[in-house]
Amino acid sequence: MGRGRVELKRIENKINRQVTFSKRRNGLLKKAYELSVLCDAEVALIIFSSRGKLYEFGSSGMSKTLERYQRCCFTPQDNSLERETQNWYQEVTKLKAKYEALQRTQRHLLGEDLGPLNVKELQNLEKQLEGALALARQRKTQIMIEQMEDLRKKERELGDLNKQLKIKLEAEGQNLKTIQGLWSSGAAAETINFPLHPSHPHPMDCDHEPVLQIGYHHFVQAEGSSVPKSMAGETNFIHGWVI
Repeated sequence: MGRGRVELKRIENKINRQVTFSKRRNGLLKKAYELSVLCDAEVALIIFSSRGKLYEFGSSGMSKTLERYQRCCFTPQDNSLERETQNWYQEVTKLKAKYEALQRTQRHLLGEDLGPLNVKELQNLEKQLEGALALARQRKTQIMIEQMEDLRKKERELGDLNKQLKIKLEAEGQNLKTIQGLWSSGAAAETINFPLHPSHPHPMDCDHEPVLQIGYHHFVQAEGSSVPKSMAGETNFIHGWVI
């Protein structure tokens, strides 16, 4: 009959816990020793009991194994940090050199600091300027063409709007003429149908009413009379006002 599986949990009985610790500790130390001998491995084992007692095993010496452990675990981190710092420094150096080159190229494009350049570099600079000028002119032409197309489009829209307004204005003018014609015909019809007074068959045939004469009577000189015109006027004035 085989042994049953032991449940891994803290042993509550103090004596049993101490006995189990001693047995398993010795077995663990034995296994470490066997591993170092059979497989030619460098093994180090450190055990602290519940009371703080130290138990250790080192196939090559505990100090030597710990030093090797520190070199493997901590030195690579320092080396990686140093390598990372070195990489950043190189990257900053490259960026700085690139920035200085860009500044120098910008000064050359502006026509500054051309003294150190040789003939070939000046020719390359000239080609760059010509290419940049051609691109700038091409872009300017494209923008002008686009603006002209926009203006033509607006012109067509304004032309269509003008035609619509003209048609609308002509229609309103025709309506106004129609209204004026109707108004004129109506006014003429009212004039024709206006009734005359029964006592006046013709508007010009009217009897004159008596007129009050104030002042002097109008003197009419008879034909063939020898009285001067001035005398007649004076006589008329006298007869009119003197009693």
